Amino acid sequence: MTAPDSVPDLVIFDCDGVLIDSEVLSCRCLSEVLAGYGIHADVTEVRDLFLGRSVAAVTAHYAGLRQAIPPHFPDDYAARVREVFTAALRPIAGIGAVLDALKVPRCVASSSDLARVNLSLALTGLAAHFGDHVFTAQMVREGKPAPDLFLFAAQRMGADPRRTLVIEDSVSGVQAGKAAGMTVWGFVGGGHYEGRDGRALLTAAGADRVFDHMDDFWRTGEGDGGNR
Repeated sequence: MTAPDSVPDLVIFDCDGVLIDSEVLSCRCLSEVLAGYGIHADVTEVRDLFLGRSVAAVTAHYAGLRQAIPPHFPDDYAARVREVFTAALRPIAGIGAVLDALKVPRCVASSSDLARVNLSLALTGLAAHFGDHVFTAQMVREGKPAPDLFLFAAQRMGADPRRTLVIEDSVSGVQAGKAAGMTVWGFVGGGHYEGRDGRALLTAAGADRVFDHMDDFWRTGEGDGGNR
């Protein structure tokens, strides 16, 4: 299935970097919280290591390096994110119009925890577009890049993975969607892709198409490098 030639039965949106322009903010928060534990990773390093990954993946990474993160890390990080998001979070430009016009079922599948996703959608006025169709890595055994979350979301929505379209901004998310047997479009319009060749990254990860403006959501060819 490759939309728009064939309209999907379900569209799964990642949250951070696809619905909300949050990745630079969240990477900054993570860098600051880690620094408080004596772990020095700047925003660029955090982005390269953890974009699209869960809090559990951060803990596991540093445990493997024998750099212990305290058990209250998730709470510390969530508190800092809540503070920063409340002050500065914005939706991705044009996403509201895309959701208003979308005529097929949609849901969210995010590596962030459920409380953070719900906060993000509420702060940006997008919550009503999804209702309780919000799924997170907390609900499955393995987070992205494993396919578990996308397969879980499709099952809960009653959709065939082969007829499902995923919108993702991270390498791990693209890999997860492809491993689930879904069509994946990479989105590189978030602030975290300024000055980076996100198109090459997501294409190499297996994205069927890459685009950088929500105005081009259903357009293919011009403006998205011709990737299908």
